Amino acid sequence: SQIPPDAQHYLVCGTEDCEKNCQFYCNECHHPMCEQCRDEHQKSPETKDHEVVPYKQRKRQLPMQKCKIHPTKDINLLCEECKIPLCSKCGTTTKHRGHLFTDLEMVFTEKCSSCHAEITKIRSYFEPTSQDLKREIRRDVTEIKKITEGLRTSMKAQTEAVKKMVDTVTSEKIKQVNKIEQSLLKTLNGQNQEIDDYINYLNDLIKTYYGYLSPSNIEQLTFALKSENLIIRPIPETSKPVYPVFTAGQYSEKDVEKLLGKITVPNYKPEKRKIKPMETASTQLKPTGKQRKHNREKSNVKKTLSRSSSVTMVREFTVPGVSDVYHISLGKSGRIWVSDYNLFQTDLQGNKLQTIQTSGNLDGYHTVTQDGDLIYTDKDNKVINRITPDNTITEFIETEDWRPWSIHSSHINGDILVGMRKDEEAKVTRYNKTGTEIQNIKRDNKGHELYSYPHYITENINGDICVSDYDKHAVVVVDKSGQHRFSYSGWESVFTPFGICTDVLGHILVCDDYTDTVYLLDQDGQLLSFLLTSEQWLGMFCSVCVDDENNLWVGQWGNKVSVYKYLQ
Repeated sequence: SQIPPDAQHYLVCGTEDCEKNCQFYCNECHHPMCEQCRDEHQKSPETKDHEVVPYKQRKRQLPMQKCKIHPTKDINLLCEECKIPLCSKCGTTTKHRGHLFTDLEMVFTEKCSSCHAEITKIRSYFEPTSQDLKREIRRDVTEIKKITEGLRTSMKAQTEAVKKMVDTVTSEKIKQVNKIEQSLLKTLNGQNQEIDDYINYLNDLIKTYYGYLSPSNIEQLTFALKSENLIIRPIPETSKPVYPVFTAGQYSEKDVEKLLGKITVPNYKPEKRKIKPMETASTQLKPTGKQRKHNREKSNVKKTLSRSSSVTMVREFTVPGVSDVYHISLGKSGRIWVSDYNLFQTDLQGNKLQTIQTSGNLDGYHTVTQDGDLIYTDKDNKVINRITPDNTITEFIETEDWRPWSIHSSHINGDILVGMRKDEEAKVTRYNKTGTEIQNIKRDNKGHELYSYPHYITENINGDICVSDYDKHAVVVVDKSGQHRFSYSGWESVFTPFGICTDVLGHILVCDDYTDTVYLLDQDGQLLSFLLTSEQWLGMFCSVCVDDENNLWVGQWGNKVSVYKYLQ
């Protein structure tokens, strides 16, 4: 009963030999049917009172299972007192006499509705809130890395300061040792010289005494015999030096820690992360003022609209001077913007009002904001420009190293979604209305790259971000929190998506350049129909958008713009 995330096939009528698109469902017969078979079903006397509803509002068919006690009977009841499923014959036994019974199919339908409600709550609150917490944790991880890197830098700086101080003190101590050495050596050198002089004196005295032993005259002998001449001077006194001593400093790791500082973690209980209440989450994207009134009007329109069984052309015109209409943005007061490699403003008859030189290409590189301004990407200069109603062009957002290719202004909250590339990488970035970056989407939950070339981008009514990526040959859809929902890869073996848009019913409309076809998908990625084909309309379609009156505008290879009615 669940639509697979990569659903590729459109719904087919369940009537034998009828291969038309399924739009309705008979809850009594549990039979899918097209519009024509629905009309015949309601005209038949046997089935005219059956409840036939749009397919999405169908009751889920109860799985068929035989009773183990009564093999010929289907299990179709629920005993309210015993809380067990059973067949009608089991209900007549004494074990269940007097008990209340409920139609099991009704219980199953209620449980399916309850499951869908829970799925909606998970997708709209629990999952986005959890993703918000993940982003907060990622910010904390970044902050922790920043803080700890600062701590390491401070510690290294402190260590270098201490080393410098140690080097300075050591240098002074060495100078002190050098002075002590010079002083001691000077004293010892003086003593050494004094001893040398004394030895010379002794040598001279020995020579004199030898002279006395062989006197040459009586006078010399008489001089030698005098006692005072025989006295030898004493040896000069010297002293030993007092050697300097080094006393090592006394220190421990704690002393070094005191010197270098220490790392501490404050001893208090971590603050719990705030989880926004469900009612806050449900109104997070709630618009105000004019937008709220506009949304109410769209909501009322939605209640009365459905997909038409046929498509009719409303108008068609050409834009002279344009090579191919690669993209369309609808402005105010009957003005539209179309682009090839440049940007042109025209009226509803295709008369050119303004031309702007751009670095555009085969991309959805412009969009009209809630305020009526046009913004467009300049991938060469890596900026997003804004054009105000008075035709003033200003730089709005700088995208740094990333080249912006596609852009879309949200009709829900005014956020700006931009498809970007850098080298071989690609991503989608969300900015708020003031141009502040608030979200980046690059990979799925398994770490795989989501995008290769996001050259067209749009947003669905449920907040899903839909990207047309012709390098990946797929429409890649993520929810508003950036979680991958599904990728649609076409009907044929080759799918080359170009222009993409969504409508008030949540349909996804995308041009396939390979088959020259406009596909109509539901918001879960299921093909509903081939809305426009080149064989039927003799066109080659490359861009699409939907106006406030739910008309489909289609830009074609060549300079033609066509407008179609496809909802009723």
